[in-house]
Amino acid sequence: MTERGLFITFEGVDGCGKSTQMRRLASALRAHGHTVVETVEPGGTPIGAQIRAILLDPANAALGPRAELLLYFAARAQNVDEILEPAIARGEIVLSDRWTDSTLAYQGWGRQLGEDVVQSLDAIACRGRRPDLTLWVDVDVDLALARAGARNSAEANTANRMDSQQRDFYLRVADAYRALAEREPVRVRRVDGSGSLDAVFQAVWSTFQTWRARHVR
Repeated sequence: MTERGLFITFEGVDGCGKSTQMRRLASALRAHGHTVVETVEPGGTPIGAQIRAILLDPANAALGPRAELLLYFAARAQNVDEILEPAIARGEIVLSDRWTDSTLAYQGWGRQLGEDVVQSLDAIACRGRRPDLTLWVDVDVDLALARAGARNSAEANTANRMDSQQRDFYLRVADAYRALAEREPVRVRRVDGSGSLDAVFQAVWSTFQTWRARHVR
């Protein structure tokens, strides 16, 4: 168990490999004696999973950008109350596959709703709780889209509503992540996601260890 709770998020465009890397970090941390809670956004709770199903269902093509934004934060608010805050209070490490940075990138920049509305809703849903560390798995957009396409082809019925977005949408999302990393270099750490699974995880582990040595007491 860590001396105090930690909140670590994984971010990146679809197909970057962040989910796999998060699972590997969770396993490594547990092997080092830490208590780790894994969650996902949207989702992570039974209520959040129901909201996730609405958001990702390809049949819901009529879902508007603002309704989409509010649903993401509804799922996140439940996650904060039910999963995140209790685990942090117990001194555990929480790993989340996406958080508000995703909403900033996808809805704020991708949907062009702007950052202000995202931050305003974050203040309501998350009540000031921000990740201690964000690992941004950065890959070329075309590579990420190719990976996501291959995944959807290999696994039946995995394509979701977000997979129908145009390339320009994902380019805006990638730009948002770059801007976040430049704006918050202490919290948001870039990890090159273009290599092998082992190479990327070595970078994830090294980045985490370096950050922890400098910022966790």
